[in-house]
Amino acid sequence: MNHLVRGKHIAIGAGLISMMSGSSAQAESIDLPGAQPFLTTTAAGVQIYACEYGADRTLGWVFQQPRATLYDAHGAAVIEHSAGPSWQARDGSRIEGKVVAQMPSETQGSVPQLLLDAHSTGSQGLLASVRYVQRVRTVGGAKPAAPCTVEHESGSSPYMATYIFYK
Repeated sequence: MNHLVRGKHIAIGAGLISMMSGSSAQAESIDLPGAQPFLTTTAAGVQIYACEYGADRTLGWVFQQPRATLYDAHGAAVIEHSAGPSWQARDGSRIEGKVVAQMPSETQGSVPQLLLDAHSTGSQGLLASVRYVQRVRTVGGAKPAAPCTVEHESGSSPYMATYIFYK
């Protein structure tokens, strides 16, 4: 199965072929073994960063966590997205994810598009059977443009994205 994401096809089939955890290299495809999309949502929120010293002993923005609300096709808030990364539905079902592949956003200054492996950590409900989450069509969310000057200072960048949940 192929999905069109801003003019590029993302192949969905058997086996993960792009395992780039934490890499900034571009994935040509993201391959999902037997996964079925069952929910597409639109997220609006922020990516939160902290000002920390790096290995080079200079201050820089370091990603901390997302904070977003995900809306269904009717505009109803259905899921809260936060640290972990995690997603919690209104019915108490909750999943946590781990990035397994990524590719750059087509929008400059935006967080990358992601494929995450997911597992349930909450009660039965909407998210209990989710196996994968895709974050696509990202806009915004990159590190704050202003340089950080105080250790542990917090900064955030607004972002929007589409999250697709797969069984």
